[in-house]
Amino acid sequence: MGDDKEQGFVIRDRRGRGEDAPPPAQATTPPAAEPSASAPHHDHDADPHTHAGHLPVNFSSFVISMGSSALMLMGEQLDPQQPAMPLNLPQAKEIIDLLSMLEEKTKGNLTPDEQVVMKDMLYALRMKFVSLTSGKSTLHTP
Repeated sequence: MGDDKEQGFVIRDRRGRGEDAPPPAQATTPPAAEPSASAPHHDHDADPHTHAGHLPVNFSSFVISMGSSALMLMGEQLDPQQPAMPLNLPQAKEIIDLLSMLEEKTKGNLTPDEQVVMKDMLYALRMKFVSLTSGKSTLHTP
């Protein structure tokens, strides 16, 4: 109990992992109790918005992350190797509503690319939500 060393934890995001990614065997290495002098814990020269092997964290990646979560809650299986999540339409609608509010609050402050990502994501989410809540029988009429 008198040990003053912090025991941390490691979060590894495997989204966006391509074929070239290193095998997951590296993920089993426990974190060191103390950072060594040759491998500093924080790299102050690196961009704080990027992580090794991951896309940069920016507005568009945030919108895509939120949208992906909503799609999974609506039954989309984004990774065929992972089991599908159970439907949770109220939570998916909450994410859609949050993105709608964010679109309204950021109007005039987004780059053209960010506007396109937001608009396209909201359109896809709304269409999926409507198709799930209105019944699919009207979509397959001959």
